[in-house]
Amino acid sequence: MTRQEELPARTGTFVPDIGASLVVFLVALPLCVGVAVASGVPAELGIVTGVVGGLVAGVLPGSSLQVSGPAAGLTVLVADAVASHGLAAMGLIVLGAGLLQIAMGLLRLGRWFRAISPAVVQGMLAGIGLVLILSQLYPLAGQEQPRTTGEKFAGLFELLRDAVVNPAAVAVAVLTLVVTALWQRAPEKVRMVPGMLVAVVVASAVGAFLPVPRIEVGPLSDVIMLVDVSLLDAGVFGAMLTFALVASAESLFSAAAVDRMHNGPRTRYNRELVAQGVGNTVCGVLGALPMTAVIVRSATNVRAGARTKLSRVLHGVWLLVFVVVLPEVLAFVPIAVLAALLVQAGWKLLELPRVVKLVRTDRAESAVLLLTAGLIVVTDLLTGTLVGLLAAVVKTAWDVSRLSVVVDEDGPDHEHVTLRGNATFLKLPRLLDALEGLPVTKHVRVDLRGLRHLDDACRQAIEGWAEAHRAAGRSVNLIRP
Repeated sequence: MTRQEELPARTGTFVPDIGASLVVFLVALPLCVGVAVASGVPAELGIVTGVVGGLVAGVLPGSSLQVSGPAAGLTVLVADAVASHGLAAMGLIVLGAGLLQIAMGLLRLGRWFRAISPAVVQGMLAGIGLVLILSQLYPLAGQEQPRTTGEKFAGLFELLRDAVVNPAAVAVAVLTLVVTALWQRAPEKVRMVPGMLVAVVVASAVGAFLPVPRIEVGPLSDVIMLVDVSLLDAGVFGAMLTFALVASAESLFSAAAVDRMHNGPRTRYNRELVAQGVGNTVCGVLGALPMTAVIVRSATNVRAGARTKLSRVLHGVWLLVFVVVLPEVLAFVPIAVLAALLVQAGWKLLELPRVVKLVRTDRAESAVLLLTAGLIVVTDLLTGTLVGLLAAVVKTAWDVSRLSVVVDEDGPDHEHVTLRGNATFLKLPRLLDALEGLPVTKHVRVDLRGLRHLDDACRQAIEGWAEAHRAAGRSVNLIRP
């Protein structure tokens, strides 16, 4: 194809990309603010991260259509980091996480994130969703959320009592969820306007007449804090590592999901990891929230008809223009509205139908999922994920070590032993019990042709038992693959 023939095709993507960028901007704006407020940091920092996700990560190679910004999945991590190390250390943590992501991408470690057990991934997302829902129930009811998970569970009864006595915030939040749900049933042309945006506008208009807490907004110059390297310590470094691993996993899992939604170029995982790292490095320098690729915004981008990365870059431009020109508009949005959106996001992370289906079809995988999610709720994200990974490894080791030992009589003086599966050292005690339990007065035929794997420990054990049996004056016939 000549250059003259390519030009109209490229020009033909411009208008769809502009339209998609506007739709993504309208979805990203309330989420950027909501994630920041839920994380306990100024609302403007969430928009700064969204701008960096568009203007920095958006122009770099890796994935063409997925959109980056502050993610609901990192809310729990950010809130814990701010509580433990202070807001001033957030920039340093995000900067370090970004540099680690760049290093992992350059070392070509991106593809290894695809090898993580789906049960662990689903458990991690479900655990994050549960924690997110639990934490946002308090601002949804107009209350300040407790710091620890135990206090949040303990305060649910009192929260319910207060919500009954003062239902204004709950009413605004419920209205938000109802409008979002009903908008999905609207005609397709009407649904080109994001339901999330419609819900925010309607609920904020109603909330203007009610005594509910609202977002506090100021100029960007008041919230941007340049990174302070002097705050580095062991705890901060541990937070850097946690942020890097979780943000990388969420971004690359999102990339795999987005690739299934379109027929364009596939994600180059290592380059995408570098792009995410560069974006987080810039966010860290500015003292903003960490960024990841976000499936909600990315899916919106694809469904809105985006063709190239121009759409995600422009969405960052619209965010920047908004926060510079119209920041005071955010002051009209009740905090309960944003909490409702995040509760909805947490519910989507749960993916309850998939969890129920997995519990019914594969008990072992579902046990890994439930263990991961449960530990994330009662401990923290890193502990739950690491234990889940360990459980998945143990389960896999158990699965690949399944060994069937069948002993049949083959006449009065002969035994036939059939081995099937994987003979590894984990099954060595069972194998030896079966062989050593055979009568030494009989001839034995051992059929090894059904084995998919025979490790050195089992091979030596079988050969050693055969020599001992032959020494007793009986024959042993090993039928090898």
